[in-house]
Amino acid sequence: MNVKSTGLPARAGAIFCWAFLVWVLLTWTLTAEQLLFGAGVAAAVAIALAPLGNAAGPWLLLDPRRLAGAIWLLAVTAGRIARSNVRLAGRIWNPRRPLTSGMVIAATRERGAGGLTAVGLMTSVVVDNQLADLDPSRGQLQYHAVAVPDGGPDEVARGINVPAERLLRLLRPGRLQRQDRLQRQDRLSRQDRLSRQDRLSRPEKEGRQ
Repeated sequence: MNVKSTGLPARAGAIFCWAFLVWVLLTWTLTAEQLLFGAGVAAAVAIALAPLGNAAGPWLLLDPRRLAGAIWLLAVTAGRIARSNVRLAGRIWNPRRPLTSGMVIAATRERGAGGLTAVGLMTSVVVDNQLADLDPSRGQLQYHAVAVPDGGPDEVARGINVPAERLLRLLRPGRLQRQDRLQRQDRLSRQDRLSRQDRLSRPEKEGRQ
């Protein structure tokens, strides 16, 4: 998700909202004392973390495209968790399906800290795979897989992290539009360079003939 540079109060507000939400989900007790204490903890966390950098506030979900993407992301991730739990239970109950676990390398297009964190979390909540290490400079993720897939990093990625990366694109409509525009401009510039080179080389070829 593309987060513009914001001031310290906005960053603190964003972190406070997420920290308070985490507190409510973890305690699951909606008494006045719990909520007040949680608000104090969330405020302390927000004050401590706000100077470290930008934070995406929950108000970004007011964009209908982002909201729809977030709902779809949660639904698909929940479905993958359920399917992976059933598959793992089947492997445990059926000795004829032994566990072929091991470490694998998967390629990734994500380079930013936010994107890598989201992909790592979304793929690791599924019991089939657990993120063990990453190398952003090479675009590689290392996973411990319950069932090691065949193929190289690109083939492995199609079954592990590529679905999660596709879901994340739904939350970044503005960035995707800019990427598409830049890619079109790059293609047009390459075509223009090739056409100029062809025009320049054409007289030389005709002279040789």
